Amino acid sequence: MAIVAEIGSLAVRIPPDPAGLATSRHVGRDFHRRGWVSRHERRRGLAVKSMRIAERGGQAPESGSSNGHLYPNLNFKLNAYELQSGTFNEREMVVASNSQRKTKIVCTIGPSCNTRDMIWKLAEAGMDVARLNMSHGDHESHQKIVDLVKEYNAQSKDHVIAIMLDTKGPEVRSGDVTHPILLKEGQEFNFTIKRGISSENTVSVNYDDFVNDVEVDDILLVDGGMMSLAVRSKTADTVKCKVIDGGELKSRRHLNVRGKSATLPSITEKDWEDIKFGVDNQVDFYAVSFVKDAKVMHELKDYLKRCNADIHVIPKIESADSVLNLQSIISASDGAMVARGDLGAELPIEDVPLLQEEIIRRCRSMQKPVIVATNMLESMINHPTPTRAEVSDIAIAVREGADAIMLSGETAHGKYPLKAVKVMHTVASKTESTISSTVKHSIPAMVVQAVSGEDYSQSQMSAMFASHATAMANTVGTPIIVFTQTGSMAILLSHYRPSSTIFAFTNEERVKQRLSLYHGVLPIYMQFSGDAEETFSRAIKFLLDHGHLKDGEYVTLVQSGIHSIWRRQSTHHLQVRKVGG
Repeated sequence: MAIVAEIGSLAVRIPPDPAGLATSRHVGRDFHRRGWVSRHERRRGLAVKSMRIAERGGQAPESGSSNGHLYPNLNFKLNAYELQSGTFNEREMVVASNSQRKTKIVCTIGPSCNTRDMIWKLAEAGMDVARLNMSHGDHESHQKIVDLVKEYNAQSKDHVIAIMLDTKGPEVRSGDVTHPILLKEGQEFNFTIKRGISSENTVSVNYDDFVNDVEVDDILLVDGGMMSLAVRSKTADTVKCKVIDGGELKSRRHLNVRGKSATLPSITEKDWEDIKFGVDNQVDFYAVSFVKDAKVMHELKDYLKRCNADIHVIPKIESADSVLNLQSIISASDGAMVARGDLGAELPIEDVPLLQEEIIRRCRSMQKPVIVATNMLESMINHPTPTRAEVSDIAIAVREGADAIMLSGETAHGKYPLKAVKVMHTVASKTESTISSTVKHSIPAMVVQAVSGEDYSQSQMSAMFASHATAMANTVGTPIIVFTQTGSMAILLSHYRPSSTIFAFTNEERVKQRLSLYHGVLPIYMQFSGDAEETFSRAIKFLLDHGHLKDGEYVTLVQSGIHSIWRRQSTHHLQVRKVGG
């Protein structure tokens, strides 16, 4: 796809090469680096007024040149980057100063923060998604949290909190003990499937097939690897072990077998009850524990379809099986969570950083949100400041391109939930501000296919448009305002990681909630009128009134094309405007 931009009296052509499309910022640099824009023209400033693209068979409102012989399958109608008559120069141009954090924060709600006052404070400190951990509490306690979050959303004009329900899953746990049992290196210790056993050398497990699932020489990890034992022998109902790394064994500790997943179903009877609770309360996301394969995702999505429930499904990648089936699981899902606790228990711990990077990369390439979770600020459960390694951990997740980072025990039962959120906010914001504009982000295969000369689908057109819209916003240095009914264009823009915030205006409450998870997107609910200009004006006024913009700044306006709001045919519309000018 070739796009021609007229800058002053100089014609500029953006070439349709995959390398140039691979990063939106690359296109912006090329305006200045490849000699397409003279120093004199650059001083005058780039003032893009509008660009419209119609797909094959559609007619754009304005006349313009077609794409010629380069892409015969496309019928571009370009009002080729119309220019406002050189009314400003580089000194006069005010670029929006936007310090909005782009990486989202997921907070687990628990006893330390389940009051109205604390939820309000967490939201003000930076919480974007409230996580309900169904491993703890009951429906009554979770209902209270749901109601409080919805109350906050009802009164907040420019900040929305999404709700994520995290299923317990088929966890294998030790039984109750009357007091902590001290395990010492070298001692013999047993796990039995008999119920109610608790002695100095034997405790029960809650899983009847535990004996069948483990083999001699397997390594059992207790509490995410805090203790480890080697399997020495088995009987019909007992697994006999030798302690490798000791510690205090308390009630209901999580058990893993390194390199293996339990043969339990990924969604248990309790999970289905909790999922129904989520449907009844219209939560925004499910985080599904111990997903083994794509079949589980299809099963849950079929159930939600039967319930007519618009809830997105996020698998937790935390088992050996989920890593083996990673591509198919993500393809069948709406994103992924890197659940590093159990992941590091079932697989060699040195593999976890590599897996985190790979899962983020795959989600990014498939335009799906990815959350990095577990132990991010673990020390702040008991201490008011983080370790330096934890700060680096957050920064790495941000630099790798995670859409969101998550707090678990830090907010659920920690002593310093607000401080933990503020630390995460500060570190993420600082890291984002130092990410070089030369960092390249992957491009979906659909765009490469399109650029290679094959037929264009609507999704390919949208991907190409989002890439160039991001390039234009980065070149001019503006935030993006997108109008969307489904959220698809806001998600595409998020994928290309524009330098400034994406203000996503939508007339669908469910879409607004869901977009809270996506990198760089600030979703805002607003009814669209039949008059595009009137809707544009109300959106800009809203951002001015709430301090997101100032008079004299520039913004990039984007109208999604596949589900056209103001046009009959599928048309993409891009404008750069001066606020108040």
